[in-house]
Amino acid sequence: MNIKHAAFIGSFTKISQCPKDPLPEYAFIGRSNVGKSSLINMLTGRKALAKVSHTPGKTKLLNYFKIDDAWYLVDLPGYGYAKVSKSERQSWDKMIRAYLANRSTLSCVFVLIDSRIPPQKIDLEFIHWLGSMQVPFVITFTKIDKIKKNAIQKQVNSFYAELKKMWEDLPECFVTSSVTNAGYEEIHGFIESINKDLPSPE
Repeated sequence: MNIKHAAFIGSFTKISQCPKDPLPEYAFIGRSNVGKSSLINMLTGRKALAKVSHTPGKTKLLNYFKIDDAWYLVDLPGYGYAKVSKSERQSWDKMIRAYLANRSTLSCVFVLIDSRIPPQKIDLEFIHWLGSMQVPFVITFTKIDKIKKNAIQKQVNSFYAELKKMWEDLPECFVTSSVTNAGYEEIHGFIESINKDLPSPE
């Protein structure tokens, strides 16, 4: 896949405001400051498509980007720590879960995990919720350029060991870096393969 055009469509707070066309959607989500915006920019080949911030909790809405008039990339607010009030975090959580559970055009969720740290309870709980709601998802480890090569697989194995405690069928995973472009071809190929299998929109 070679993305030729990526355009910001809009930011929304409710599903009813989101695009009405039947194009497939791929949502990106993770704990605050996991490197989501940088990964989105890397995958789309646009340096500033998604705004990168060192302040956790910068993304507050459902941000839609239309890719080659063929599918949507949806940048979701991060979960977990953010410099906002408890009520605002709860509002985000309600909005995110409503989108993930009810959006009929959602093809897959990319759950971003920081490869530098051990498995976190909040990530595991969110993944278990996705599974309970039968939302299709994959695991995406970020920032692998910041750890030693021989530590990458150890981190992946450690995370999957936690998942195996409750899961029989484990989700697919990707290892990525917005610095080295690791994972670029793999994720593009994954999205392309799903799009090819989807029925043509009428």
